[in-house]
Amino acid sequence: MGEDVTLPRSGILPPWTNVRVRCVEPELMDRQDLDSTLRQQALAGLRRINVLSLTVRHLWRPIQEFARNANRPIRVLDLASGGGDVVLGLSRRARRAKLPIEVHGCDLNQEAVDQANARAASLGIDAQFFVCDIVANPVPRGYDVVTNTLFMHHFERHDAQRVLEAIRAAQPKRVLVSDLVRSTPGFLLAHLACYALTRSYVVHYDGPRSVAAAFTVSEFSALANDAGLTNHTIRNTWPFRFLFRWDTP
Repeated sequence: MGEDVTLPRSGILPPWTNVRVRCVEPELMDRQDLDSTLRQQALAGLRRINVLSLTVRHLWRPIQEFARNANRPIRVLDLASGGGDVVLGLSRRARRAKLPIEVHGCDLNQEAVDQANARAASLGIDAQFFVCDIVANPVPRGYDVVTNTLFMHHFERHDAQRVLEAIRAAQPKRVLVSDLVRSTPGFLLAHLACYALTRSYVVHYDGPRSVAAAFTVSEFSALANDAGLTNHTIRNTWPFRFLFRWDTP
């Protein structure tokens, strides 16, 4: 079990918070000293939210399309993979579709990586997870598709641009980014969903903060252009999220 920490029992953003202007604040899940039990509770709560958000379904369609067109085995890397939900979900779909897709995940947190590898083993899924700090180190090369979900909103704009530049430097054929869209309806839904789907205080604290820190679609499009990922597409997805797609020219 990790080191116990004192949680801020106040500080949850109220529903009337103005989110017209982007505001990036530290989230509890980003703390490396977060108690292990609290982290596991939060990951379980996020798992329920991600299932209802259809995150894997939104990512799977362009990955499946790429794999069918490639007509060869492909490799996919999910950045900041957390508890492994996206990687495991994509691996299941690839197996059902009988497509030769190898899916890996990387994360900064060793505990999350260990848990994800244990889940993959228990489910009999051939997916691999490894530790990698993609902010401090280059994004691993050798992958056809690079994905990340609920990750970009953690960064100030210049840092998010650097991450996108690092992804581009890894030379994937396709990049997929799924993240929150900052809006008042999305912020209110985050409050409702986080309380309805989990008792985790970490999720109650982080969920609304994530929406307040999110980009709008136009903001992220401009950011991607500045990072050299031009000629991309972005579409809105349920619930108050976007799916960004960029293919190597």
